[in-house]
Amino acid sequence: MAEPGVRFLWTDFGGVLTPPSAESNRAFCAAQGIPEDAFMAAVRKVAQPFGGDLMVALDTPLITQDEWSRRVARALAEDAGIETDLSDFPATFFADRRVNQEWLDFLHSVRARGIFVGLLSNMVPAWDPYWRQMVPPADVFDDVVLSFEVGARKPTAAIFELAAARAGAAPSACVLVDDLAANCEGARAAGWNSVRFSDTTAAVAQVEALLSVPVPLSPGGQR
Repeated sequence: MAEPGVRFLWTDFGGVLTPPSAESNRAFCAAQGIPEDAFMAAVRKVAQPFGGDLMVALDTPLITQDEWSRRVARALAEDAGIETDLSDFPATFFADRRVNQEWLDFLHSVRARGIFVGLLSNMVPAWDPYWRQMVPPADVFDDVVLSFEVGARKPTAAIFELAAARAGAAPSACVLVDDLAANCEGARAAGWNSVRFSDTTAAVAQVEALLSVPVPLSPGGQR
């Protein structure tokens, strides 16, 4: 019997189940009274010793949230003359952060149809309780794979191999929906399907097209 089509849907969190990261950054900076360009310059400076990826230090993690916050605050003071307290960054960053309800409703609908739904996210340990309050995982996901818990992160092959193995799925039966091109490319390199998320309506249509691929019949007529 030929292998079934896509039956395992893995979604990213930030930028898919929430507004785009740039929008969240703007809201945080506005709430803190920090110029966005100065804040992002400080974040990039802190990321440089870790290879330049803005989040790898936090979501692997290589440093703690407290240390990251201290380094960003120091960079703001040294380079922009801005004194600010970032000690409560996660609570402030997640305050009033919206859930993409349309996408969440879609996840519920496909799960009700028997499709596996998982969360695959590069997540910061200190952010863990906040996203769980926004989207209680037991109500939505069959499995949750987070970078800081498994010691691997997107777009590396290791996290895709682990997620597929935990779901008991062939790579070709999985699809990642993610807002970052690099993560989608990493998924495809690992043998997965991927959908680059920029708009909920478009992403739903692309996922539905993948889910609608007929499952070939066995010689005995069984799917």
